[in-house]
Amino acid sequence: MRGSCKVTVVLLLVLINGVFGDNPYRFFTWKITYGDIYPLGVKQQGILINGQFPGPHIDAITNDNIIISVFNYLKEPFLLSWNGVQQRKNSWQDGVVGTTCPIPPGKNFTYVIQVKDQIGSFYYFPSLAFHKAAGAFGAIRVWSRPRIPVPFSPPDGDFWLLAGDWYKTNHYVLRRLLEAGRNLPNPDGVLINGRGWGGNTFTVQPGKTYRFRISNVGVATSLNFRIQGHTMKLVEVEGSHTVQNIYTSLDIHLGQSYSVLVTANQAPQDYYIVISSRFTRKVLTTTSILHYSNSRKGVSGPVPNGPTLDIASSLYQARTIRRNLTASGPRPNPQGSYHYGLIKPGRTIILANSAPWINGKQRFAVNGASFVAPDTPLKLADYFKIPGVFNLGSIPTSPSGGNGGYLQSSVMAANFREFIEVVFQNWENSVQSWHVSGYSFFVVGMDGGQWTPGSRSKYNLRDAVSRSTVQVYPRAWTAIYIALDNVGMWNIRSENWARQYLGQQFYLRVYTSSTSYRDEYPPPKNALMCGLARGRHTRPF
Repeated sequence: MRGSCKVTVVLLLVLINGVFGDNPYRFFTWKITYGDIYPLGVKQQGILINGQFPGPHIDAITNDNIIISVFNYLKEPFLLSWNGVQQRKNSWQDGVVGTTCPIPPGKNFTYVIQVKDQIGSFYYFPSLAFHKAAGAFGAIRVWSRPRIPVPFSPPDGDFWLLAGDWYKTNHYVLRRLLEAGRNLPNPDGVLINGRGWGGNTFTVQPGKTYRFRISNVGVATSLNFRIQGHTMKLVEVEGSHTVQNIYTSLDIHLGQSYSVLVTANQAPQDYYIVISSRFTRKVLTTTSILHYSNSRKGVSGPVPNGPTLDIASSLYQARTIRRNLTASGPRPNPQGSYHYGLIKPGRTIILANSAPWINGKQRFAVNGASFVAPDTPLKLADYFKIPGVFNLGSIPTSPSGGNGGYLQSSVMAANFREFIEVVFQNWENSVQSWHVSGYSFFVVGMDGGQWTPGSRSKYNLRDAVSRSTVQVYPRAWTAIYIALDNVGMWNIRSENWARQYLGQQFYLRVYTSSTSYRDEYPPPKNALMCGLARGRHTRPF
């Protein structure tokens, strides 16, 4: 009888925590500290993980359970979020201010994450207090299970490039500028894997093919990636296998991740790997080295130029990125077996970004609502039914047309299993980049000008790429379809981190009246309690 009780308790723990004994566990212990870094030759205060900048990478296989114990040795609260990891039924682990209490200084929190039904290239980053401009980001690779076919031969090597713009100014100074209502200056440079010009070497064998995974982990700037004398074959975008088009360069907007295959088929020498800023008057450029193992000659010739201000070529390229319908995703069935184009959306949400001044300070907004984080995470307030923290409908589902803005802990209501159309409308002169936590969505269309219902005639309803972060060009629109199959409180945000910090974000509450763990997990037993939730208890297990 005693043994029977023990088995019952273990089963309850498995069900409640949302981790599954038949899938492997991967354990990590991370210590978050300050440390001196010199990425652009100037001493700065960085944020390190286990003494590393960037942080350790995570390798996992579809459905693995990832257990990460995070110890915060900073002098301020800290949180990590997981860009592109869907946290199925488990927005508690998303690590943003609307779902999770920050880890206080000197304390720890253990994330319990399952990469459920996912493959591909993602990354993690610090979501609070403009920490992203100080480091603490790293790569996440989710590999296919051995029996699931991949639509290309196994590469001979797999390289990560975490690229992003960078400031020589410490993150807390940048934060003070934003809080004073001032715009940030232009970034000072671009980094690859935490290093500046020529700081990385990737060694390849002649005739062999390598996978390069590139993520834009910066805070302000779209980037262009290219390799001197080589072409690249696109194979994956944020967990979606793509039509395998050949490119000489690739635009990668804030928050986006791509995988390309590169074959070492040129004369044996060293070649420039180049990443430069896109849509900036002053072009910022950095390089790494592609080194042939039998090379006796260093890099030579000018650094290859890339596109700069031209928008039309970037828009054209974006439209060529399409889903591989015959390839398997994380499951054996082909990606094209889900016919999103045959489903009529139940409603349309239009989201317009803006840059209002509120109370004499620069803010950024969505449909006029500039997000301010309450002391109590929205998800905890919703779970415990704590009044006064947020109101559903505090952000409209379409812009009003005015130029003003207001401060709000904005939450939009949605129902579980809705199928919706979302249009991002950008009337500003800068490229926007939007991320939706908890989901991959279908990018069905993008074009210049004002979106209208007639714009649907240009939609790609057959093989649109599925991803979690999408760009919107200046004075243009982008339309996406989303199947709301993941209950929770999900962050929709700008990936321009100054805009996100000053309010260009909100939360989508995907609701079901069901209390079944089949639809959503309860709060983790180790959930931190803060604000009006302080002193509450999650559950006995």
